[in-house]
Amino acid sequence: MGLFLCSILSAQNPLKKEQYQINAGVGLSSWGSPIYAGIDYGVHTDISAGGEISFRTDSDHWDGKNYSQSIVALTGNANYHFNNLMEITPEWDFYAGLHAGFFLVSSPEKYHGDRVSQIGVGLQVGGRYYFTDKAAINLEFLGGSALAGTKLGISIKL
Repeated sequence: MGLFLCSILSAQNPLKKEQYQINAGVGLSSWGSPIYAGIDYGVHTDISAGGEISFRTDSDHWDGKNYSQSIVALTGNANYHFNNLMEITPEWDFYAGLHAGFFLVSSPEKYHGDRVSQIGVGLQVGGRYYFTDKAAINLEFLGGSALAGTKLGISIKL
């Protein structure tokens, strides 16, 4: 009976092997409040890989003046999904992984702050709750790069 139940849970894993999922939402970070969109691909029953683009604006005070900046981030990610390992029911999806990308910072000409275009690498941990077979709400915490912060969004399986 347990083996049968495990095979059912595996077959209903939130993001199946060779399945796509789109994600979109908003966030909070020390570099402004991003809006983002991305896509994930099920590489294995427990592993996904994907990409994301985000945009944010931020203000900074330097040398007695206020400056506004815009930041575009192009990142890739890989996640391990704990559903099978921890026997989590299929409406939930808990994961952790790595992200890496390029952060393109557009600053005014006379701004001399420390926010410049750069490459960044970091970690994320998150979870989704599927309120239908294809749609979920997603909460993710990121650290270790210019993306450090929190994201809240929606995920749709294709």
